[in-house]
Amino acid sequence: MSAPDRGTLRRAVRLLDVDARRVALAVLLGTLALGCAVALAAVSAWLIARASQMPPVLTLSVATVAVRTFGIGRGLLRYLERLVSHDVALRGMVALRTTLYARLAAGRPEAVLAVRRGDLLARVGADVDAVGDVVVRGLLPAAVAAVLGVGTSVAMALFWPPAGLALALCLVLAGVVAPWATARGARRAEERGVQARADMTATALGVLDDAGPLAVAGRLEAETAALRDADRRLAAAADAGAPSAAVGAALGQLAVGLAVVAALVSGVPAVRAGLLAPVELAVVVLTPLAAFEATSVLPAAAVQVQRSRAAAARVLALLDAAGPGTSPAAPHAPEPATDAAVPGPQLRAEGATCGWPGRAAAVHDVDLVLAPGRRVAVAGPSGAGKTTLLLTLAGLLPPTGGAVRLDGRDLGALPRAQVVTAAVATTEDAHVFGTSVLENLRVARGDLTAAEAREALERAGLGAWLAGLPDGLGTVLGPDGRTVSGGERRRLLLARALVADAPLVLVDEPAEHLDPVTADALLDRLWHLPPTRAGAARGVLVVTHRLTTLAAADEVLWLQDGRVAARGTHAELLRDVPGYREAVESEQSAAVRAVPAVVPAAGPAREVGA
Repeated sequence: MSAPDRGTLRRAVRLLDVDARRVALAVLLGTLALGCAVALAAVSAWLIARASQMPPVLTLSVATVAVRTFGIGRGLLRYLERLVSHDVALRGMVALRTTLYARLAAGRPEAVLAVRRGDLLARVGADVDAVGDVVVRGLLPAAVAAVLGVGTSVAMALFWPPAGLALALCLVLAGVVAPWATARGARRAEERGVQARADMTATALGVLDDAGPLAVAGRLEAETAALRDADRRLAAAADAGAPSAAVGAALGQLAVGLAVVAALVSGVPAVRAGLLAPVELAVVVLTPLAAFEATSVLPAAAVQVQRSRAAAARVLALLDAAGPGTSPAAPHAPEPATDAAVPGPQLRAEGATCGWPGRAAAVHDVDLVLAPGRRVAVAGPSGAGKTTLLLTLAGLLPPTGGAVRLDGRDLGALPRAQVVTAAVATTEDAHVFGTSVLENLRVARGDLTAAEAREALERAGLGAWLAGLPDGLGTVLGPDGRTVSGGERRRLLLARALVADAPLVLVDEPAEHLDPVTADALLDRLWHLPPTRAGAARGVLVVTHRLTTLAAADEVLWLQDGRVAARGTHAELLRDVPGYREAVESEQSAAVRAVPAVVPAAGPAREVGA
């Protein structure tokens, strides 16, 4: 990971949208709390020294009350300062996280697709928290130490100027030099530590979520080795920062000792010369012990600043990759008159080449039109580029060649909100949240009613599943759908896409993990979706490995070797394309062989493996 640019942390802190008045209140309360600690030390020193002279008791009564007042005030003001400062930090984290979510939702989809899921969670989670922590653990302690240091040095100078000057110099050593030495050594260590921590989170999440598939693929050992490597790098980063932390701590303690020695060396001759009262000498010598409480946390604050700076670089990199979500529209030729006659949005691929950034293209030169009322199927063997094509048509991947347009405008030039209003896609890796079934569907449309949710689940083939849930729509699902099977998860995501009410629906492998009877029934319902709430017909594009139900499609695109090998109706492909015909016959034969195993004598069709 490269070193963050100058100004990175300042830019991130601005995104926290910190309230200056709350910050000023937190600094005031923090200064008063530590001021009470300094005053408590000074008054206690005076009280002990004066009491040793055995004066009348009434002479000590004010100091006694002051000790109690400062002791109570220190704890109370410290509590209030924590409330205000943490409120500032938490509000800032919410503001930054909201900005991040909004930018990712409206910006370039490839910004999210290019980041590992665990790394993405680390950036929107731990990294945002680290940026917010700089307020409570970095900036506020420094401001409080500066104000308190000036005030304490002035107060000591009023008792004995040499002691006040020595205290000021020692506070500079403890509050400026020690944090600088700590930060200088911790900067690179914290940058490496943030990256190692993110790698550990991403790898651990991947292992926990996909342990079974990783084991089957023979990659589990490699992933656990990567996890151990990330842990080793994190430990090495912590070890690299330890020497600088030790230097900072040593300088802080040295500063305390020098302040006390300076007060004694200058104060004792002053007492002998009658320039300083013996009781005042006790105050001058003992007060610095409390004054350094404010500077003792500054080395750790310097480390936090470096940690927050490295985290800010990762968060801002994600924000910058997402972009503002809009860009100038590319010039385009006017649409043909025949397209203009079709009501509703039209999604058109013109010689589109599709692939992931940094990889070879998965599918080349695709021409396709999806409009309301039109039914298109994309079929082909595994690895033919079907899913990559769908992601490109949905605007989740930019085409590497050709163009994808929505109503004649380049898809990448449109605001994301406009794209999802016209076309909604469901993919196999979409997230299932650890909340109720109803709230999982409301991700697509917040005003969804319970009746509409039941209808969508029924259309997605989950009516019987919903009826068997203990709390119906209120049943809470496990994180990322771990409490549902693979087929149920895909159909739940399909139901979410259906409630989005977009005129164009793009579905990726809805029949995966289902037995043939259930799969064919689900695909048949997809070809006959009801209109939107506004009365617009639905256009449907289905990426599927099931071929026997494609007779209902207006057009079938048969992909092979990364290209559209054939296109036409299901009947035309059966007649003219040997590879397509062989795939259909193989599928029908497999379905006949599987019927006794997956279809019971009575009752609904079951999911394979259920």
